[in-house]
Amino acid sequence: MKLRFQADADLRRAIVFGLLRYSTGVDFQTAESFLREGLEDPLVLALAAEQNRVLVSHDQNTMELHFRRFLRESSSPALIPVPQRLPTGTAINWLQLIWRVLQPADLENRNLFAAQLGRLRALSAAAE
Repeated sequence: MKLRFQADADLRRAIVFGLLRYSTGVDFQTAESFLREGLEDPLVLALAAEQNRVLVSHDQNTMELHFRRFLRESSSPALIPVPQRLPTGTAINWLQLIWRVLQPADLENRNLFAAQLGRLRALSAAAE
């Protein structure tokens, strides 16, 4: 089973559509198709977990705090905070690498942030 992504409302649409365009088979649900506008972070995390989707968000401050709280009582496929300053192409490549290399069990209940990208590149090279 491959990873399934859920875009948070704040995630740049270009990242979602760029990944869908360049990676055949990626399941990346847009915020507009799934989330009502104005939902609080804990509810967004719960909805993504119900759908077994990794939440991808630009919100590195409050979402990470709510994610830690959420894990005290529930399980989550994962949170991937994408820094706002990260160029769109880099974000697409990063998510593409995550999707290609990792399985859902590799990310369960984890917060995967950009500092771990070097480790993913090493895994990708080993897999090829």
